[in-house]
Amino acid sequence: MQDLRCSRRGLGLLAAGLATGAVRGAPPPAMFTLHTFGDSILDCGRYNDRGVHPGALLVRNDDTLFPEFRGRDLSSQGPARLDHRAVDGATVDGLAGQARRLPADAGPAVVLLTVGGNDLLRGLAADTGAGVRAFEDKLGRFLRGLGGRRVLIGNVYDPTFGDDARNFLGVDARTARANHRRVNDVLAAAASRHGALVDLHAHFRQGTPDWFTHTIEPSLRGASEVRRAFLPQVLAAAGPRRP
Repeated sequence: MQDLRCSRRGLGLLAAGLATGAVRGAPPPAMFTLHTFGDSILDCGRYNDRGVHPGALLVRNDDTLFPEFRGRDLSSQGPARLDHRAVDGATVDGLAGQARRLPADAGPAVVLLTVGGNDLLRGLAADTGAGVRAFEDKLGRFLRGLGGRRVLIGNVYDPTFGDDARNFLGVDARTARANHRRVNDVLAAAASRHGALVDLHAHFRQGTPDWFTHTIEPSLRGASEVRRAFLPQVLAAAGPRRP
C-alpha cells in the first residue's frame, strides 16, 4: 500500500513538473504596438497639467488618476508599447509625414486615427463640395499606405453639444453642421474599409463642458473619455496575450 501511495505521489509530482515546464517553455507573448496618428484628440498632453495622452492611458492606465480603469489597459494583457505619432494641429495633409519611417511589419499592432477637426476649422466648415472630396482622397491614400494594419478611426466630436448659440466658427451653423456630417460620413466609410469606427461624436454629446479646454481640446477628463471610447476595440484588437 505504501508503494502504491508513493507511486501515485510520484506521478502527481511528474505531472505538475511537466505542466510547469510547459508554461516555462512557452514563448513569451509578442510586443503589441499601439500607433497613434492625427491631431490633438490623440495629442492633447499639452492641454492638461499631467501631460496625459489617450494613447498612453490605453497602453498603461494611471491608476491614481483613473482608478476605475485599473487593470483595463494593454499592459494588463501582455507586453505593449505606444508609438505616438499624432500631432496637435494636424490636418489630413500632415498624415503622410506622420507615417514616415513606419516599419513595414513590426508585429501585432493597431492604429488609432483622429483627423478632420482642424480641416473643418481651416475651411471645410464652409465647404461647397470640392474640399470634402479632396479630404476623402487624401485620407484614402494615407490609409492604403499603412500596409493593411487595422485602423480604429475616431470621428469628429462637437464641442457645442449641438447648441447653435455656442457656434464659434464664424460660419452659418447650418452650413457648418452639414459639412461636419459630411466629414464624419467620410471617416465612417473609410473605417468600414480599413478597420472600425469609434464614435467620439456620439460619446462626447453625452458629456459635460469640463471634458473640453481651450473651447475644443480634450481636457484631462476629456483625454480619459477619448480613451474610454477607444478602449473596447483596442483591447479586442490585441486579444488575450498572457501565456
